[in-house]
Amino acid sequence: MAPLAKKGPALSKGPTIPKGVDVVTFGCRLNTYESEVMRREAESAGLGALEGGAIIFNTCAVTGEAVRQAKQSIRKARRENPAARIIVTGCAAQTEPQNFVAMDEVDLVLGNEEKLKAHSYRALPDFGVNDTEKARVNDIFSVRETAGHMVDAIEGRARAFVQVQNGCDHRCTFCIIPYGRGNSRSVPMGAVVEQVERLSGNGYAEIVLTGVDMTSFGADLPGSPKLGKLVKTILKQVPGVKRLRLSSIDSIEADDDLLDAIATEPRLMPHLHLSLQAGDDMILKRMKRRHNRDQSIRFCEDLRKLRPGIVFGADIIAGFPTETDAMFEKSLEIVEECGLTHLHV
Repeated sequence: MAPLAKKGPALSKGPTIPKGVDVVTFGCRLNTYESEVMRREAESAGLGALEGGAIIFNTCAVTGEAVRQAKQSIRKARRENPAARIIVTGCAAQTEPQNFVAMDEVDLVLGNEEKLKAHSYRALPDFGVNDTEKARVNDIFSVRETAGHMVDAIEGRARAFVQVQNGCDHRCTFCIIPYGRGNSRSVPMGAVVEQVERLSGNGYAEIVLTGVDMTSFGADLPGSPKLGKLVKTILKQVPGVKRLRLSSIDSIEADDDLLDAIATEPRLMPHLHLSLQAGDDMILKRMKRRHNRDQSIRFCEDLRKLRPGIVFGADIIAGFPTETDAMFEKSLEIVEECGLTHLHV
């Protein structure tokens, strides 16, 4: 899943003491969506009523730089807001909780499952009194379902994100995300449609479907519906959606209904972000990816025939262990051969 190098609302400046709940978001679109759920749950738990308010950091673990930036922001927040409660959660908190527990600036560390529940924020006002109580991070692989949380808006965004799936069953050798998100689990179709309808009714013209391994959607649901069926159902049942966009997908998992929707549904935006990662077959094998170079090129060619004018972005990893200059050239070449217009490197 491609990360977004963006954070949430700006922290307060100078001596101003924040009131309410401020959420600072790092990483992906799924984190952005979940931050709205967290804000609502924390406020319902009374966290915003504390003197000095609260700042929640929703972290990313996809790169070491993302973790470093989160820690830097936490230290800055404490300097500028000495009375605020600081809570750290998200993927980095899930995968390395003790590193955040060790920070004096942090009052509480929550795992990715705990962060979405109001009761996780209700141990007030005495949470964080010692390191044992400071971390509440359960085994993410024990989580079997993903609830369809409802939000009314995405703060500061002109488009709305809707979670359709969480976690990943694959174990690519470069990727830490399954250890932060757990195994793949889908939001029931009815809950997704209801959330899209709610956001569309609140004035959002564009909805972005998001997840960790979104094209694996439905495998754990009754009848095993696929992503293409979900897309068609949304467009049929929510006519108020003017634009429906997909976040990062795994091309090898794209189903026939999804391809048909791309070809025939003008409200489905003609842009796909692909999880390619490399252009050399040996590197792809060592990454434990499930596609090869030719399949990626053919996928882009086939979709251009179905939807002339469609554009592609992709994730590319440079310098993977054992990668030679000749192997790297293959990754450079696939940018041209797939006609990629945006890269996340």
